[in-house]
Amino acid sequence: MFATIVFMPTRREPISRRNRPAKPPLSREGIVNVAVTILNEEGLERATMRRLAAELDTGAASLYVYVHNTAELHTAVLDQLLGELDLRADSVDGGWQDRLVELLVNYTRLLVSHPSLARSVLALRPSEPNYLRLADSILALLRTGGVPAGQAAWGVDLLLLAATAIGAEQGTRDESVEAYEETGAAAAILGDLAVEDYPHLTAVAGEIFSGTAEQRIRWTFNALINGVAATATPAADQIVATGLKGE
Repeated sequence: MFATIVFMPTRREPISRRNRPAKPPLSREGIVNVAVTILNEEGLERATMRRLAAELDTGAASLYVYVHNTAELHTAVLDQLLGELDLRADSVDGGWQDRLVELLVNYTRLLVSHPSLARSVLALRPSEPNYLRLADSILALLRTGGVPAGQAAWGVDLLLLAATAIGAEQGTRDESVEAYEETGAAAAILGDLAVEDYPHLTAVAGEIFSGTAEQRIRWTFNALINGVAATATPAADQIVATGLKGE
């Protein structure tokens, strides 16, 4: 009797048609992480909901479950970056004003390195945890310096606005080669002004563009802090009256 040997075909390992691992579940943190990556590599303008959705392999509509709009996304991006800074009021040595200036300079440097974010923040009202810690530390330092509560409260808004504006302006200029050529051209124009036509400008022409960016930023914050400390806010009844008029 002859034995029949049957050769069974070897079972092949199934091959997935997906050329990447399964998608991780969507989360607000994951969305913000991708937005920060795009910000660092290409600028905030590229971090659109459509682009984020493509990076996360999902539909743009799915993102709105976690981030309601672009403004919320930008504030969340800012807050993640602020998490990399030491936002404590006592993070550096020195007097209260020196510490406050250092805190503001560090925030400004962050925005200078991300001018597209700074431009967006100018029109936002951030209220994420790290931003609130920054505001609280500024307020704490102003109060430590004896600045009255009302002036300190208005001063927080002014100082953060100044830092954001400087970050947007300086960061945008740093991105442009032409910006430095324009500064040189402006200095040349001042140097050529007729004294009889512009007596005050010609008198300080050599000082207008003097100093480094760092020196001018620190001077700005010191000048603003001194002004906040020395300038009383309107009386409470005047603030209410102004608010009623919608001014």
